[in-house]
Amino acid sequence: MAADVVVFLGPTLSVADARAHLDALYLPPAGGGDIARAVIDHAPSAIALIDGVFAQSPAVRHKEILWAISRGIRVFGASSMGAIRAAELAAYGMVGHGMIFRWYRRTVLGDDGDVAVSMAPAELASHALGDALIDIRLTLRRAERDRVIGPHLRRMLEALARSIHYSERSYKRLFSAAELDLSGPELDRLKLWLPKEQRSQKRLDAVGLLKRLSSRSSNLARTPGSAFELTEAFAYDMGYY
Repeated sequence: MAADVVVFLGPTLSVADARAHLDALYLPPAGGGDIARAVIDHAPSAIALIDGVFAQSPAVRHKEILWAISRGIRVFGASSMGAIRAAELAAYGMVGHGMIFRWYRRTVLGDDGDVAVSMAPAELASHALGDALIDIRLTLRRAERDRVIGPHLRRMLEALARSIHYSERSYKRLFSAAELDLSGPELDRLKLWLPKEQRSQKRLDAVGLLKRLSSRSSNLARTPGSAFELTEAFAYDMGYY
């Protein structure tokens, strides 16, 4: 089945919301080999990598992205795993989009865990089961700018959020941990402010990429192919021998 654009999407944004911005073939978060399979099975002109699996399954590999690019397919990344891989492969033709991509490009020691969230299985739409550290940090900084909390509490909450494993990280878990040592009027104000004011930069970047692709839908034709160095491991994975 041919598709002009293939998008790997999961906890960052629902497929229903994504379709409001871009008509595409939406697949679950990418793991090792999934981009190569998408190229073979769907022959797209462009691939957008937003979400990917990790930890319990092999992550999407750099080599398969480079292979897709060598075949003339435009590969974009944003928000989560896509932002990480785009920052790592920008010099080789992968196109990044959004603030998180730019942060990873300029932050040499940026932690992959800053965008990680626990997610439901693909059969349950891969929806998020927590909150990403980067979204929590940006929200806390916005709360400081709005004078809801001061810089001291903001720094303490950021450190506490980082100490929580990504699989358990959420605002609810953060507040439960904070109340053990940090209870007070500032924390109470933050809890009242948060429901209406919290934002997800991951979601904003994902929507931004989808809109970008939609606006360029007539200009996403494949580019001329390029040389690709075939390694023994990649050839084995692709079934060449």
